Amino acid sequence: MLKAQVTTGAANQQHREFARLALRHVDELFAAALRMTKNEKDAEDLVQEAYLRAYTFFHRFQEGSNCRAWLFKILTNTFINGYRKQRKDREITGALKIEPTLPRHIPAEPPPPSADPGADQAGRYFGDEVQAALAALPVPFRTAVILADLHELSYAEIASVMGCATGTVMSRIFRARRLLANRLEQYAAERGVVNQRRALAAA
Repeated sequence: MLKAQVTTGAANQQHREFARLALRHVDELFAAALRMTKNEKDAEDLVQEAYLRAYTFFHRFQEGSNCRAWLFKILTNTFINGYRKQRKDREITGALKIEPTLPRHIPAEPPPPSADPGADQAGRYFGDEVQAALAALPVPFRTAVILADLHELSYAEIASVMGCATGTVMSRIFRARRLLANRLEQYAAERGVVNQRRALAAA
């Protein structure tokens, strides 16, 4: 009886700690998930699954370490693994010439995200062209630039999140920014941004 009470008490303490440390990042994670998945429903599923995994393995979280970066690592790994699985499923489905059936994840602990799908966590809004340019990036580039430019993680944090070297992170971000700049050059010209900058530079 005493052992059961101790176990229940420890579980309640873990639940409180998880709520205190992890759930405050749900909106930011949803904003990142939305950029990754390009779909609001898929982003909700991704966040739910990431939080379920985080809660399941919360006993491994080191107290005093960066919970935000730890959650981003789980979110990113969940997304990349799911992306690879879906790509493999599509390849198999294409070979068999049948329609794929992808399971939906059951919602878990976190509350519904309230982040505006049209804005990132800092409140900056993007037009359709900018969102399309970001969505068109290869997954590793898109993920790296989202974590760096929209969520301001350091190169070292992103390297830990993505499981690669810091130099690889820097290369991906550099190449992602170049791809975005190339894709958005016409978009900027149509709105006079390029001409305005040239005029200011010539003044």
